[in-house]
Amino acid sequence: MSSEKNENPTTPPTEAVFTVGELDRAEPEPRLAGTLKPRHLSMIALGGIIGAGLLVASSNAIIAAGPAVIVSYALAGVVIILVMRMLGEMASASPDTGSFSTYATKFIGPWAGLSIGWLYWWFWVVVVGIEATAAAKIITKYLPGVDQWIPALVITILFLGLNLVSVKSFGEMEFWFAGIKIVAISLFILFGIGLVTGIIPSAHQGVDYGAQGGFMPNGVSGIFVALLPVIFSMFGAEVATVAAGESEHPAHAVRKAVNSVIWRILLFYIGSITIIVLLLPHDKVVSGKSPFVSALEYVGIPGVDVLMDFVVLTALLSTLNASLYTASRMAYSLAGRGEAPRAFRKVNKHNTPYVAILASAVVGLISVLLNYTVPDYVFAFLVNSTGATAIFVWLVIAVSQLRSRRMLAKQGVVPGKANGTIKMWGFPYITWIVIIALVALLAYMTFNKSLQTRIELYVSLIVAAVSVVAGLIVQRRQKRLGLLPDSASASAQSADGESK
Repeated sequence: MSSEKNENPTTPPTEAVFTVGELDRAEPEPRLAGTLKPRHLSMIALGGIIGAGLLVASSNAIIAAGPAVIVSYALAGVVIILVMRMLGEMASASPDTGSFSTYATKFIGPWAGLSIGWLYWWFWVVVVGIEATAAAKIITKYLPGVDQWIPALVITILFLGLNLVSVKSFGEMEFWFAGIKIVAISLFILFGIGLVTGIIPSAHQGVDYGAQGGFMPNGVSGIFVALLPVIFSMFGAEVATVAAGESEHPAHAVRKAVNSVIWRILLFYIGSITIIVLLLPHDKVVSGKSPFVSALEYVGIPGVDVLMDFVVLTALLSTLNASLYTASRMAYSLAGRGEAPRAFRKVNKHNTPYVAILASAVVGLISVLLNYTVPDYVFAFLVNSTGATAIFVWLVIAVSQLRSRRMLAKQGVVPGKANGTIKMWGFPYITWIVIIALVALLAYMTFNKSLQTRIELYVSLIVAAVSVVAGLIVQRRQKRLGLLPDSASASAQSADGESK
């Protein structure tokens, strides 16, 4: 552990429990611009969990579980809160653009940091193609005769340029995109409360659960069937810890983002879904159609589909913007640890990693073109390859936090208020419970009756296996050349010992 005094005037020395510099095999420079302001980080954190998964894909979860989908959202919310708390413990101690990938390198071994970092990069570059295609579908509804690939290509190039300009331009765009989503959902909740309480008259007053099969029309199994799409719709909250590395006050930004995740999930997810199931019978929900639109149409509010198209389009563009940003920063961090081409470390005059951004955008553009040319084969494979990424990432975060506490304890360091950091609750018991729950979820995906779910898991496992093998090869090479720092070397040796 480094004993040097923190020279950053904006960050108190007590916030640096361990230094990211220990993890760099290469030169720490060049650095990214720390120009993201608190308002940017707040909106990135808020907007990170609000996307098409909530606004549209939640329809499938409601169909699967009925009104009991609220329980599915509550269970998923508990998992996200606990995982973010674990990540927050490590990130508040040492904010870094590589986030959990950096901590996996330090506390598990370089093979883990490399494999999960590249998996995460792969997830977000594929999402660029998915979001661009989905946004193009909405745009072509109002531009008949235009092929979908044209607006998808234009959108991707537009956000490529935006990300290349500066991190501040990314932050500003995310600020306004997230603002639109938050305002829209907040208004929906307020309007819904008025409809449910009868303050606002409507064509239908309340749902007759007795006639709809009760609170759990599909039984307990329906809750677990809905759990998978619900969990994946919440993936993205960790983006705030990635962006915090480029903020003016990184450690403070991380603490604020992690501590606010509870009320964000309660309000935007559980709050809005509760309003929907109180207004709309579950058998009126249409797969692939926004249940927000269906609920308002059911109570007699016409013309909401156009408004919701705008909100969903905003959510898609927000996610695409964040996807390019997140993928490029992960590639930049991997390059700084010798786990990606050094060219990804290059920055322009605005301290923006332009090579990493261009590389991420190129893969996204290829995904867009593949969706247009071979959607049933190659593009379907790309989408399936990201299916279980969320669970893999959360497992790595949990294991990293478990091992971090053990390693730091040997150095006499205990996370908590005394160090100005976040501390995980109920350690190590709750951490182990989360690990077991995530492994059980993977097992559930294996034996799920849905063929699509199993395909997503198997393809994701293939991609994960490739990245792990690559990570082990790189780690052995670095070990042989003596390029591992002491902390990562100790983790690597510990991992080798445990596997023997």
